[in-house]
Amino acid sequence: MTNPTATRRRSTQVEPYRWTRQEYEKMVEIGLFPPEARLELIEGEILQMAAHTSYHAAAIALVQRRLDQIFPYTHHLRVQLPLALGDHSEPEPDLAVIAGEPSDYWLGHPSTADLVVEIAYSSLDDDQDRKYHLYARHAIPEYWLLNLNERQLEVYRAPQGEEYQTKLILGPGQAIAPLAQPGRELKVDDLLPC
Repeated sequence: MTNPTATRRRSTQVEPYRWTRQEYEKMVEIGLFPPEARLELIEGEILQMAAHTSYHAAAIALVQRRLDQIFPYTHHLRVQLPLALGDHSEPEPDLAVIAGEPSDYWLGHPSTADLVVEIAYSSLDDDQDRKYHLYARHAIPEYWLLNLNERQLEVYRAPQGEEYQTKLILGPGQAIAPLAQPGRELKVDDLLPC
């Protein structure tokens, strides 16, 4: 005989609705969110992004300047602009290095990047967990996390499933070259605000 309480419990479990990128973009297009709202879609959830501190903003500008020097012609840099990762995610990484020209993306956001960089100050836990797994799952070949709290650069490479197989921790005095530009090194000191 079936236990009616157990059956009732199973049937009343509520699953959250997972928004698609198309639904999310339509909501943005029709002005459902205030213009100043800083939102991104991650695995079907609409999440509010942390506000910028001056320290975080300065770090974005420093990294942008250095990456622009390393990728002058073959790629373009997107700063806090969407990536179309699957049907349910549209993150807005602090920086993304995209092959080709910006005009290649008139009809849709890029669906990959050669390098994604997140600058972590108040968002460290999210960047080391949710964003890390998202970028690995969508085969972003290289993910850099500039950890402003520890003043170090975490470099993740070789995505497999939801994990990266390689992790490097670099501090002041060290340098690294992006996989997409192996002959062009950046110094970690040049990426960190004073």
